[in-house]
Amino acid sequence: MNRLVVGNLVHRPLRSLISALAVAIEVIMILSIAAIMLGMLNGQKVRTNGIGGDVIAKPGSASNLIGVSGAPASVKVGKVLEKLPHVLVAAPIYIQLTTSGGSVENIYGIDYQTFNALKPFVFLDGGPFTSPDDIIIDDVASHSGNGLKVGDTTKLLGHEFRVSGIVEHGKGGRKFIPMETINAINGTDNRCSVFYVKTDDPPKWQNAVRNEIHATEGMQQWDVQTLEEFLSMLTPEKLPAFNIGLNVVIGIAIVIGFLVIFQSMYTAVMERTREIGILKSLGASKGYIVGIVLRESGLLAVCGVIVGVASTYLLRAILHVKVSQLEFEVTPAWVAKATAIALVGALLGALYPALKAASKDPIDALSYE
Repeated sequence: MNRLVVGNLVHRPLRSLISALAVAIEVIMILSIAAIMLGMLNGQKVRTNGIGGDVIAKPGSASNLIGVSGAPASVKVGKVLEKLPHVLVAAPIYIQLTTSGGSVENIYGIDYQTFNALKPFVFLDGGPFTSPDDIIIDDVASHSGNGLKVGDTTKLLGHEFRVSGIVEHGKGGRKFIPMETINAINGTDNRCSVFYVKTDDPPKWQNAVRNEIHATEGMQQWDVQTLEEFLSMLTPEKLPAFNIGLNVVIGIAIVIGFLVIFQSMYTAVMERTREIGILKSLGASKGYIVGIVLRESGLLAVCGVIVGVASTYLLRAILHVKVSQLEFEVTPAWVAKATAIALVGALLGALYPALKAASKDPIDALSYE
């Protein structure tokens, strides 16, 4: 039977190639969208964890989607927070979402002294700000685009900046500018988006610090979270739009794979009516005929999965070179899911043609022209 299955597919190479490519596209779609979305989510978790604060505080009206909620807090609140018991550092951060340069990114406006006190920058070249027009970038941002170096100028938020330093990635954002500069650009006065607070013994005093903040006049309604609580929110289950987008793409991919396999197998059955009649007249059972068609679709699906997975890893390598800021995370779990989805979809697409082939009357099939 296996030789018959392979022979049938080789006999119609173009149709077999198109069917396998359709399954490959299905796999690429599923893995790519999952890799991009999971990469962005997990990358944000790693960078947020690398800032160095263990308590995050912001006005209650601010969105949890940091970067799209503006700057609702006064920078002066940082002095109030630092006076609370067990607080070592309270660093204000102004997070500005921008789409400049064809990419979406968060620009961090920082007070260098307090932000660096949370967890020191590791400079690979250059150093801290020396003027309001300076910018610090991480090594990923440095290698992307035009390959910025210390001393180069770049335009951001409609403003010209000089690169003063390049740091190791993993400390919140990828580009950092002075707090006063981002306030001047946006026409705000000493405002920020959020405070990252460092306590002297995080596991022991985090709840005490939270209670102290809520007990401070004017801060009763502030949203105060530990770092662990905030990071726990950055999961697909806690972000409804994430799963909706992912499921929509998966659904489209399944439909594509299903329809192409269905059309390919249905046409193949119609073209091989006499062949099926001969097999049945020689004693082939319905199960045997169904097995041939399902094996053909299964083999096409396996070939498509191999091509799709290999192409996805190739795409990851290309994007790593071309768009180094894009996190593209292909996980074994999603490779397994995409493989299962593609195989099941292909077999379901071939099921009706297989049953139709098995139900053919051998006499009618032999007389078919």
